Amino acid sequence: MPGQLETDGALVAPVVPGSSVGIIANPMSGRDIRRLVARASVFPNAEKTNMALRLIAAAGALGVQRVYMSTDGMGVAGGVLRAAGKPRARDGRWPELVFCELDRATGDAEDTRRLVRQMRERGASVVVLLGGDGTVRAASTECAELPLLPLSTGTNNAFPEMWEATVAGSAAALLATGRVTREEATYRAKALHVRCGAATEIALVDVCIATVAHVGARALWEVGTLRELYCAFAEPHAIGLSSIAGLVAPSGRTDPDGVRVRLAGEAAAPRRVLAPVAPGVLAQVGLLEVAPLRAGESVTSAVPRGTVAVDGERELEFGPGRTVTVTLRADGPTVLDVRAALAHAAERGLLVSGMPSQPITTYQEVR
Repeated sequence: MPGQLETDGALVAPVVPGSSVGIIANPMSGRDIRRLVARASVFPNAEKTNMALRLIAAAGALGVQRVYMSTDGMGVAGGVLRAAGKPRARDGRWPELVFCELDRATGDAEDTRRLVRQMRERGASVVVLLGGDGTVRAASTECAELPLLPLSTGTNNAFPEMWEATVAGSAAALLATGRVTREEATYRAKALHVRCGAATEIALVDVCIATVAHVGARALWEVGTLRELYCAFAEPHAIGLSSIAGLVAPSGRTDPDGVRVRLAGEAAAPRRVLAPVAPGVLAQVGLLEVAPLRAGESVTSAVPRGTVAVDGERELEFGPGRTVTVTLRADGPTVLDVRAALAHAAERGLLVSGMPSQPITTYQEVR
């Protein structure tokens, strides 16, 4: 395993041969219909370019040999290419930059899946995703055992987290160079498997059954139509439908079980929760029942007709004769835990030169 940094006038991490990080920036994330029906922010592609540049700089500083960068037709990769041609002294060492191109871009989730597959086959140790919940869901179907690091550039972003790209890039580099191990710095996410007749879908955050008859524009914003909610995890600080469960029965990302909630819609309810179901929208939601969703348990929906939304977007329509079942399993993607990676780096002094032979237990004067 590579050790601490070397000192030669500056902190320098030696290049680890064969180490590589992938970066996939979804140019469409943060641009959907919720900007019309809620006060969701627009995430500009110029900032995605800047995030990618900060990720690349961190990877280079920590000795990653190669970075694979996605391509797109909306300027994100173009901005990275222009910056690569005009290096600045303060940027330090840059890794070898390889752009992954698609024969034919579709502009949808299939692009993400093909890029993940390409980076996995090229040997990337971790792929950083710049996108929202839908981007991560698409990537999870192709990543196999390849760890993902989702960074929030979408709308609800219940699964991706908000990390400064320099910090996230440092965590990714620590894993890619072997300075921290997968056992120390990753966890296996849960997944909700949906079966609707012969059709199947997967969700990483929540599945919601609504009485709306058509998929339409996909986004959910009318809480009166919601009837059943199934959450792989439910955090009280989340945005989106999972916040409903998170405020009454929190469940962590690494807890074995999830949460299921039966919603009242427009009917009377014994209790109500005021939840941030969308950016700028705090809605009162009536609760009829809240219960654990056990790992391996399959629950059949009692709603006779409507639509199924996965991670906040309607995907499936159903009616009589098409039974909907939801099953929680511990077979989601492997996810890089930024906090854990950097905590192990701090504990072992991986980013510090001249570490003492004994751990520091009290504040000491630096001479």
